[in-house]
Amino acid sequence: MNINEFDFTLPEELIAQHPPKERGSSKLLISQPPLIIDSQFDQIINYFKKDDVLVFNNTKVIKARLKGTKESGGKVEILVERVINEHEAYCLIKASNSPKTGQKINFDNGITAAVISRHDDLFHLKFFSQNTLWEILEKIGNLPLPPYIERKANIDDENRYQTIFAKNQGAVAAPTAGLHFTQNILQQLQDKGVKIVEITLHVGAGTFQPVRVQDIDKHHMHSEWFSIPEESQKILNEAIDNQQSICAVGTTSLRALESAGQSGKIEILNADTDIFIKPGYQFKIVDRLFTNFHLPKSTLLILVSAFSGLDEIKAIYQHAISQQYRFFSYGDCMLLTRKK
Repeated sequence: MNINEFDFTLPEELIAQHPPKERGSSKLLISQPPLIIDSQFDQIINYFKKDDVLVFNNTKVIKARLKGTKESGGKVEILVERVINEHEAYCLIKASNSPKTGQKINFDNGITAAVISRHDDLFHLKFFSQNTLWEILEKIGNLPLPPYIERKANIDDENRYQTIFAKNQGAVAAPTAGLHFTQNILQQLQDKGVKIVEITLHVGAGTFQPVRVQDIDKHHMHSEWFSIPEESQKILNEAIDNQQSICAVGTTSLRALESAGQSGKIEILNADTDIFIKPGYQFKIVDRLFTNFHLPKSTLLILVSAFSGLDEIKAIYQHAISQQYRFFSYGDCMLLTRKK
């Protein structure tokens, strides 16, 4: 398929630059083909029933953006893509001239790092400090808001760009579908008998990268690490056996579940995944998807097109634009049903 099939024109004013005033006050689009229903997020409980399973990604966004200088004095901007251990990470580096293997980079607080090696776009850095890399990032790092949010992160973002589930450090972008949920909504869902399941997938910066090839089959998908606890595996497999509906909160949860369940049951509990879900993919685990609106020509837009149908997604997006829904990370949300 040609990437231009997944393009659309979005008025710039519909790109959400800030979260809604109150968490959980977003618009909600419900897709029940052939119907498209306009609602509010706090009505989501009406679309779930007892024993449905709702799967959340509990990754936590780290303060992954660092500013430093090379020994030559040249400025560099670093985005920690993946933490390897307490002192090493794979990083994206923006500089006038890319640093070479062995070169050092200096940061605030007397912290330095050295380039160990380079793998394609990623630099393997080793940090020299008595503190762990987690502590370094917390002390001198900045929250990495997405590139389409045209402002620097502030104090409010440190709370609002994390889900209420955030606990396992390692993501450089939020699993944004989860940002809508509040403790109150969660309690209402649980009171109704909906089963809440947590998994972890550390979202990488590659989630924002557009597809740069015309033929989407030639696109090389970025890799992300996921983990599914045994208790979550048990609940999910029981739901599959009993034909109960499984709803992924966000494309990250969906990618983890589908990667772990290629046999039709959840079998893989810890792994890296570079699964690229595109039209023609046969879904094994997920029945419904709760998600935000995605970038044109992105792998996430391709994923939802595989899930609900390309023509259906085009209609949904045009409806959302006409009804002034807010798009992307801090935007509004939708509940999709898998096309049979």
